[in-house]
Amino acid sequence: MEYSTFGRHVAIDTWGVDFKKLNSAEFLQRHMVEAAEACGATVLSVQSQQFEPQGATVLVLLSESHISIHTYPERGFAALDCYTCGETVDPELAIEYMVNILQPEKVYARKLIRGVGEMEVVESDITKVKQNA
Repeated sequence: MEYSTFGRHVAIDTWGVDFKKLNSAEFLQRHMVEAAEACGATVLSVQSQQFEPQGATVLVLLSESHISIHTYPERGFAALDCYTCGETVDPELAIEYMVNILQPEKVYARKLIRGVGEMEVVESDITKVKQNA
């Protein structure tokens, strides 16, 4: 059986997010796992770190690759990304799930098409959804 190297990698910066949401590794971990499940990904493991005096990082390792978040609650900022291999799991669904949970004031997102030659950078549907909200 030959496997495809095709993948999609969505990177997003969110601004204007509530401090409490961004400062709870436990809250973020729960919702990141739900986001992975919402897009049909298979969760293999989860690592999280709560920082002092504030901030958190969560990494959800997927069979299809990963979803991660790193937060700066004092700035209302979170950087998220989700990379999935193949065509059956859409990383934008996981990121959209997290945008709905975080409810940022501003969203900046890009999608990379990977594994088919030179990487292609395209506008993510997440940006379009947030602008129309």
